[in-house]
Amino acid sequence: MIQLKTVLNVIDNSGALLAECIRVAHGGQFGGIGDQITVVIKKARPIINVQGKTSTGTGLVIRKGEVKKALIVRTRKETRRPDGRYIRFDDNACILLNNKLEPLATRILGVVGAELRGKKWGKVVSLAPRVV
Repeated sequence: MIQLKTVLNVIDNSGALLAECIRVAHGGQFGGIGDQITVVIKKARPIINVQGKTSTGTGLVIRKGEVKKALIVRTRKETRRPDGRYIRFDDNACILLNNKLEPLATRILGVVGAELRGKKWGKVVSLAPRVV
């Protein structure tokens, strides 16, 4: 479960590395896999100047301190599946979303939870290299 002040790894190629949760979108206290949150970027890849253009190599410019929407894709707290099994990951992770609630980046760099399929996040599942 993700709550206020939780630090998450950002597992997409947007340029952000670490993000801190500042709000759970559905108004509750905790968020799980497939829930939207609002985050502030705590650590980002350095921006490289290439012939007067600023970029992180992906065409996106994400800076420390920016406030963005994100989607939780992994949690350390175990999640119960309908068949009775529990799934738990090694870290808390998210991906950044744009204003249309689509993935901001073009790649996802790690596994995501299968609960995203049931919550209508098919685009995220299709970008992920592995769904557990």
